[in-house]
Amino acid sequence: MSTKIQTIRGHALPPAPRHAITTHIPSWQAVLRFRDRDPELMKTLHDMYPRFIPHRDIKELMQKVIAYTSSKEACLLFPAAEAAKACKAFATSPARGDGTLSDDQITIRAFNIADVYVYGVFVPPASMPTISAFWTHAGSGISSRLAEHCLAHIDTLHEIQLDLPQPRLQDASSHVLVKRRIAELLNRAPADPQRTAKVSPDDVYLFQTGMSAIYWVHRYLLSKHNSSSVLFGFAFHSTIHVLGDFGPGVEFFGHGTDEDLKKLEQFLAAQAEEGKSVQAIWTEFPSNPLLVTPDLKGLRRVADQYGALLIVDDTIGSFCNVDVMGVADVVLTSLTKSFSGYADVMAASAVLSPLSARYSELKQLFETSYRNDFFAGDAEALERNSRNYLERSATMNNNAARLVEYLQEEAENPASPVKQVYYPTVDDTSEKYRAFMRAQTPDFSPGYGCLFSVEFDNQETTIAFYDNLNVHQGPHLGAHLTLALAYTMGIYGKDLEWAARYNMRPEQIRISVGLEDTQTLLADFKIALKAAKKCAEAGQSINGGYAADAA
Repeated sequence: MSTKIQTIRGHALPPAPRHAITTHIPSWQAVLRFRDRDPELMKTLHDMYPRFIPHRDIKELMQKVIAYTSSKEACLLFPAAEAAKACKAFATSPARGDGTLSDDQITIRAFNIADVYVYGVFVPPASMPTISAFWTHAGSGISSRLAEHCLAHIDTLHEIQLDLPQPRLQDASSHVLVKRRIAELLNRAPADPQRTAKVSPDDVYLFQTGMSAIYWVHRYLLSKHNSSSVLFGFAFHSTIHVLGDFGPGVEFFGHGTDEDLKKLEQFLAAQAEEGKSVQAIWTEFPSNPLLVTPDLKGLRRVADQYGALLIVDDTIGSFCNVDVMGVADVVLTSLTKSFSGYADVMAASAVLSPLSARYSELKQLFETSYRNDFFAGDAEALERNSRNYLERSATMNNNAARLVEYLQEEAENPASPVKQVYYPTVDDTSEKYRAFMRAQTPDFSPGYGCLFSVEFDNQETTIAFYDNLNVHQGPHLGAHLTLALAYTMGIYGKDLEWAARYNMRPEQIRISVGLEDTQTLLADFKIALKAAKKCAEAGQSINGGYAADAA
């Protein structure tokens, strides 16, 4: 058993550096308050995932800019004019309904701070929720390190003409090192030993966040095709917002099963009969949070048949474990997660597959559309963090596998409150995952990733387990310390009926394992499960958090 977690509610995982992106929100009751955006709880969040709530350095810079302009409006800051203009287009779109802003309610102003250009989107304070939705889903705002840099040179702040051409950033040495490392990892131990085509560092494009990569790649495709998209399988919650809010729309096949693949074929056939096409099929490998592995070979076949691109987000599998280059046209990865591993930098990559039949077309599109807005200071942090990526991944693979083995044994016991475990090793789509696992090498044995979910038989036993699980609790995955989250209740708690259509239930807890000692983690999970069993026996929930008598 580990020492009781001492992290203060609302603070980041230790050592909690300045640019930490996590927050600890312990207890089921806090999840409900987070779901409801309880103002008193939100005030306690000293640290938070910066796409959800801007980092304090970003907030301070915003206030400095507002004070400089003597404006009484609120603002969000972006590193590129195109992102700011996209935010305005989003806010003024009729699709926003009652939240739609008129053109004269939103203003973009440009500023230079020590030769760094930033763009402020100004709106009446009451309209902040509208542009905040863009900030959250598109993930294209300034980073906390960029804000810190600007604050250090705030005496140079001055406004510039909005139409002044923004200098294109050249890759710093840190960008080059990160791109080279990603290319090397994608080329090592391929799933197909006959593969000869190599990923070049020039095929790797870096973005500020995982959602920024999804947003901008989607925008690039819209600029050429302007047709609808498909999201196959359940995905991170902002993905469907991006695909649906921008462009002609998205068709969602949320189960990601073989039955959904048949429905997808029928949908694409009907579209073709109407003279319509789909620009891309998007999928996660495997899905978040239920770890369903899609049939990538089937998706590749269907994509080819109907002229769609196949874009695979391999964040959960992680490219040390899986190799999807043979089927994907573009591979997206949130580098914020296990590639970084220390929960203190946001980043993502989009990689063009040299095996894609449409590689040349995509290369031309990216070369003309892509702009590097990934701050060099963030690239430096990412490069440092990722040096031991393989070593950390081996530990996380093992920790997740051992916990899943234990919980799966419980799930097979009719007397246990554990109902089901979600992980590729115990899922009926496991063969689809194994088909894309990398070859074993002397320095690394591929596994199944750091993320799994566990479901209990009722909400009372779920709460007992959650409130007695001595790990950090909150959003994020792939960190150095284990994180648990009542994902469905926290993210979809106001849409439980909709979520249930896709097997998402409040009795499910998502677990991202960290680098702790395996036996210590097992002991902590056994204590939490003992509390759940006591709850089941008593027919009521155990109150009081980390229950000493559960040991």
